[in-house]
Amino acid sequence: MPFIITDPCIETKDTACVDVCPVDCIHPRKDEAEFAEATMLYIHPEECIDCGACVPACPVAAIYESIDATPSHQATLIEANAVYRLGDADAMAQAEALVQQHVAAHPDIMAIPAAERQASHARF
Repeated sequence: MPFIITDPCIETKDTACVDVCPVDCIHPRKDEAEFAEATMLYIHPEECIDCGACVPACPVAAIYESIDATPSHQATLIEANAVYRLGDADAMAQAEALVQQHVAAHPDIMAIPAAERQASHARF
């Protein structure tokens, strides 16, 4: 799995990363029915070409370049990105449940404004 979207994207869903992605691997897009219900955006690991264009475009620094670079306390969101890629309603619901599990397990992180959250990952 190349890139992982993490908790600064939760409830932010800024689509600047979607706009620069050359292969449209970040979902849900604004034109997809699931966008309104999704808590965050997800990178489809099989569609991603590992170009990295999304990383500097993300205004809240929510994207890590690999599983290994993603902080261990974000593991639930690694799984959510992997599950969401399946694209069916059950998989999307499972991914969203994982996001809610992450939010509930990390109230300390989630209390930090999204734009500052990635920088705080080093503390946890």
